[in-house]
Amino acid sequence: MSPKSKREDLPHVVILGGGFAGLYAARHLYKAPVRVTMVDRQNHHLFQPLLYQVATATLSPSEIAAPLRAVLGHHQVAVVLAEVTGVDTAGKRVLLSDGELKYDYLVIATGATHSYFGNDAWAQFAPGLKSIEDALAIRRRILVAFELAERETDPEIRRSLLNFVIIGAGPTGVELAGSLAEISRHSLHGDFRNFDPRDARIILIEGVDKVLPVYPDDLSQKACRTLEKLGVEVRTGARVTNITEQGVFIGQEFIPARTVLWAAGVAASPVAKSLGVELDRSGRVLVTPELTVPGHDEVFVVGDLSLLKDAEGKPVPGLAPVAMQEGKHAAHNIRRQLQGKPMEPFSYWDRGSYAVIGRGHAVGIAFRRFEQAGFGAWMAWLLIHITFLIGFRSRLAVLLNWAYSYLTFGKSARIITGPSPRLDRLQPTHALPEGGQTPSIPEPRIQTTASHAEPATPVTH
Repeated sequence: MSPKSKREDLPHVVILGGGFAGLYAARHLYKAPVRVTMVDRQNHHLFQPLLYQVATATLSPSEIAAPLRAVLGHHQVAVVLAEVTGVDTAGKRVLLSDGELKYDYLVIATGATHSYFGNDAWAQFAPGLKSIEDALAIRRRILVAFELAERETDPEIRRSLLNFVIIGAGPTGVELAGSLAEISRHSLHGDFRNFDPRDARIILIEGVDKVLPVYPDDLSQKACRTLEKLGVEVRTGARVTNITEQGVFIGQEFIPARTVLWAAGVAASPVAKSLGVELDRSGRVLVTPELTVPGHDEVFVVGDLSLLKDAEGKPVPGLAPVAMQEGKHAAHNIRRQLQGKPMEPFSYWDRGSYAVIGRGHAVGIAFRRFEQAGFGAWMAWLLIHITFLIGFRSRLAVLLNWAYSYLTFGKSARIITGPSPRLDRLQPTHALPEGGQTPSIPEPRIQTTASHAEPATPVTH
């Protein structure tokens, strides 16, 4: 019997998703007596905690992404580029848009997508940040807004072009706001002749009463003060009631803005619905302590798609280090099943998390007790990311870009791609009628690519 035939007789492990959880599961099955197939609709692994830096022109996509085949090439993992449409647990089949895959063990790590809380029409006006396509579309919106402002003579239109609204003050929203403030106050200073980029308004909106809601109050307050020093207008306890092509409504207040970014919520991947098991209101699967689907010891759900409570009864957070540890643990339990041993419950080792606010500023908690803020926290954040980026080339490129940005406030990836911006169809924002409806005015739509957790910057293991 040929080596290939022997390998095909091994138990088949199918991993859905090439994010942190899927990648760590695949890596930790190396040399196990199984054959492993990873399925993803993208051909790359994405280091999502740095995605906002692609959106704000600090980094290029290739510096935070790596081809899955290259990353897993030495781990004997087959990679299938396909769209997953569902899972048939009774038949042990993964359903694809163009076929199916049989499995003996299944690891579902398909992550999360944007949630607009039932207002899906907002997506075209306020893109979220989950993929490289999202980041490039957001970068284009930001840079095009400044270019259009340079040519605009109507002060009302120029004001709306220079208003940037970020909805959601979790880690992603805070990081976007801080980076946008640095772009307008420093990176673009002196680049334009007809207006001052420092006139841009960066408005951060949060529905609860503080930024970074999951952080302790003192760190939240420090983050808020740092944002305000950077020139960010922080609006807490503010509920968005409508988003249009022309701006944002907070109750009856209208903020004219041609660039609105969404960082307010996520929902689980729709793959979970096909499992026919209990889901929470965000669509996450309520998994067993061993990370399996109830009644199916061969099906593991990890990362943002799973809901697991810790010893204190609190949900394990949807962070990158959790996904890494869960992926590794799923592989561990598959190995134990192959050995005829009972599975072991998952226990999350919380080393902490960080959120960067701007150049030299961050806040974070290490090991659930040690709070940090300022330059020391920023250095810790930087070192963590350099350490856990995939590949030496990416680490070196990111480190050089960060050094350049720190020393000069420069942004090395300020390239606008896509159709040329049109100025002739821009119209001023006229008085709005009651009820929060915008007037019927033809407006340009800067196209974005909507795509499929809010990644707080982790201390990983």
